[in-house]
Amino acid sequence: MLGYDDKRNFFRMMINSPCEMTINDNESSRTLQAICRDISATGMSLEVAESSVELGTQVSVSIESTSSQIPSLSARAKVVRCVPEGDDACIVGVEITEMK
Repeated sequence: MLGYDDKRNFFRMMINSPCEMTINDNESSRTLQAICRDISATGMSLEVAESSVELGTQVSVSIESTSSQIPSLSARAKVVRCVPEGDDACIVGVEITEMK
């Protein structure tokens, strides 16, 4: 373990940055505006205006950088957690499967 209270292998970085999450399922593809609350080497936490997102759903996440010194991020990920946040929002935890 890395010697901190969170039982993860990688530190999480709080970013609270606007992003886009595209849901890629068999029926259709749709893009949602989201807020990336935090990110680590293997996953992210996203706040979306949806009541829920099904576990196992494949998504693409894009975060545009506002700095020329920090590159934009584009990743494919799998939904591993969805926690309701009020009536019309949820916090979606995703595991990064591929960086583009």
